[in-house]
Amino acid sequence: MVQNVAPLMAELESEDFYLLSGLEQGMRFSRWVARGKLSEFSRLDDEEVSHRLDRCERRGLIERKTIQYTGFRLTFEGYDALALRTFSERDSIEGVGAPLGVGKESDVYEARSYKPLALKFHREGYTNFREVKREREYTADRNHISWFYTARKAAEREYEALRTVYPQVSVPRPVDHNRHGVVMEKLEGVELSKAALDPEQAVGVLDLVLDEVAEAYAQGYVHADMSEYNVFVASDGVTVFDWPQAVPVDHENADEFLERDCGNVVSYFARKYPSETPDIDVSALADAVRAGEFDGVRALA
Repeated sequence: MVQNVAPLMAELESEDFYLLSGLEQGMRFSRWVARGKLSEFSRLDDEEVSHRLDRCERRGLIERKTIQYTGFRLTFEGYDALALRTFSERDSIEGVGAPLGVGKESDVYEARSYKPLALKFHREGYTNFREVKREREYTADRNHISWFYTARKAAEREYEALRTVYPQVSVPRPVDHNRHGVVMEKLEGVELSKAALDPEQAVGVLDLVLDEVAEAYAQGYVHADMSEYNVFVASDGVTVFDWPQAVPVDHENADEFLERDCGNVVSYFARKYPSETPDIDVSALADAVRAGEFDGVRALA
């Protein structure tokens, strides 16, 4: 957990990060990095490597395993430490605050900076790696896949999508990205799934959400994971978040994902506000989004 790592940052020395970076490099080639390779990867002499292994292992940043050889690898805490150091060196954040949300695929924390920010660390593959490897296409091009590679690719995809669609689409403003971490604007409002909307507002909010889906498509992206859990509602509108599964509109499955996104949103409103939500042909809705002709759900009813 990041909260366990942040207090350790002041204790860590440059040579500790050389070792952690060396392990990161070595894990590109094998799940466990042989002890004899660490001097080469970290550019530390053998005695220094032994000292740094002890320091980092005591702090839970690395772990060891004796198989046919003695091997070492980063823990997610060690990977967190590398990303936190980079964000600090870039002055992107000054510190880490309270958790904003902790889930199976990401942890989000308050980030202390010049204004309220959020620090999101992707965890894809940490607990359900086989499922993620099967479902996420960015794991398909490597024979050896580590948790870190999967999480880093998810963060890269999310950051690139945010940078492309912001500010035309109401998404968290992207600030910085490194490894599996993304720094972004802190969201205000309430998750749509928890929002107590006045029934008379339901269609208006549905239109706002679909407007963002349509604008994202116009900017070149399909969210590909839209639901009531990925939208914040505030007094000034809605914000769509969680973009690691986003795909460009020329992706071979973009049409399928767009229709699924539209269907998920419409289905939620139809379940929660059945009297207010008109019957909508989801295929026609997706066609209108693709054509840049979406003008509210009532026009499709």
